[in-house]
Amino acid sequence: MSGMVVVCGSGQESRVRKMFAPIAHRGPAISGLSEQNGICMAQNYLQADTAGARGDEPVPVKHAENGRLRVCYDGQMGNWRELARDYKVEDGPYREERILLELYKRHGREMLSSLDDAIYALVVQDGDEIFAARDPFGIKTLFYGWKDGRLCLASELKGLAETVEEAREFPPGHFMGKDGKPVCFATLPQTPPKRMHEDLDKMIEGVRGIIQKSLSERVDFSLPTASLLSGGMDSSVIAMLAARMVREKFGPEARLRTYAIGVGESEDVRSARIMAEHIGSDHQELVVTLDEVVEALPQVVYHLESFDPSLVRSAVSNYLVSGRARRDGVEVLLSGEGGDEMFCGYMYLKEVPDEELFAKQMECLSYLHNIASLRLDRMNHCHSVRVVAPLISGELFRYASCIPAEYKIKPEGGEKIEKWIFRKAFEKDLPDAIAWRLKQEFSQGSGSAALLPAYFDEAVSDEEFEEARAKYPVVRSKEELYYFRIFTEHYGDGAAVKTVGQWVSL
Repeated sequence: MSGMVVVCGSGQESRVRKMFAPIAHRGPAISGLSEQNGICMAQNYLQADTAGARGDEPVPVKHAENGRLRVCYDGQMGNWRELARDYKVEDGPYREERILLELYKRHGREMLSSLDDAIYALVVQDGDEIFAARDPFGIKTLFYGWKDGRLCLASELKGLAETVEEAREFPPGHFMGKDGKPVCFATLPQTPPKRMHEDLDKMIEGVRGIIQKSLSERVDFSLPTASLLSGGMDSSVIAMLAARMVREKFGPEARLRTYAIGVGESEDVRSARIMAEHIGSDHQELVVTLDEVVEALPQVVYHLESFDPSLVRSAVSNYLVSGRARRDGVEVLLSGEGGDEMFCGYMYLKEVPDEELFAKQMECLSYLHNIASLRLDRMNHCHSVRVVAPLISGELFRYASCIPAEYKIKPEGGEKIEKWIFRKAFEKDLPDAIAWRLKQEFSQGSGSAALLPAYFDEAVSDEEFEEARAKYPVVRSKEELYYFRIFTEHYGDGAAVKTVGQWVSL
């Protein structure tokens, strides 16, 4: 993971440096800036993305044979082994960047069809032209805008906020050239694919195999690696598989480090404790107070670049636990993010008829780009920690999409069980209390959801709220008003507000 700034136009080095400074946390290990053919590009990297790289190797990365081609890139490839083999790209530093340059050299914009198991934001320079793109889920963030007729792009809104006239979110599944006009190259499917076979054992084997492969292709434990552990199904599966990999690589006594957080003795803390004991992890608990949560909120909103209450509540827990892990020397954190979207884990989906479930699932996935993916990216990157989410996988998405609806949400014992096929696939590896634990949002399980709305009901007067609502109808609660004020202090109350996604419910 990394950060980038690109400005089309000559003599832009000082402007790019100014834009680059607010996102220095995305890559304190190695960074570089270069301007050629009227395009200025800056790129930085975390230590976890530069293993084996020398500080004197230039970034942004150039094509070895065609010096006109350079790339700025933030992403992860699940299918890098196949691509490296097919395109004869050697392993080593900047492997994925070299793959991208080779793909572009051979296929141009058609290169994106080869990235169907990758999350990415990228900008390829080809002489005096650029080719920018963002993955169809929008997991990697990218923004753009104009200044003095020049197209500017940056990994985070804060890289553009004080530069461009109007910062916009780069839409997922789109590419653009120097003209700054987004062109759609991929959308989420509108109709269900052909139903998978009805052999449940084969489905379970497929789910298990793809998730294990996704994890092993995305992390190698060469750097200090830990796993977030809420005690929910998603994080528990990832932690369990990672703990096995650690023992296989380093010996039977080796232990994966896991982290749990809660406001007081929350349900997440208790459930994570059960799971940590089950897998024998080196478990760390971060138990915080409401005062500590409130104190962190200004930094959370600034880094998150959102004022949505549901997102901020969950993000503050991520922010605090990621900071603790970084202080402990952790460079890579594993996350269970994506399981609810892949396997229909949200509680409201239980009310959806089977024939409508696929459409609602695609709707969930369409929210990722400026809701959950922001939390995943920003709350770890702001501490210069790389985050890996194996459940966000193109291969897993395609496989899970074909699983019949009745195996995703299954009636059992008078109630409907969400993520049933996922639970069934790993029930033998987990304690029953974990495998069949009722779904909770991270903010609910960690305890912040119950406390923050009540806190702001007292902290913000009715008069303040009504006055603000009259001016800003987008604000729906006193809690949201508090976050909105922090957001607009940094990003203004104009176009930047339109980049913020909001959950339907508070």
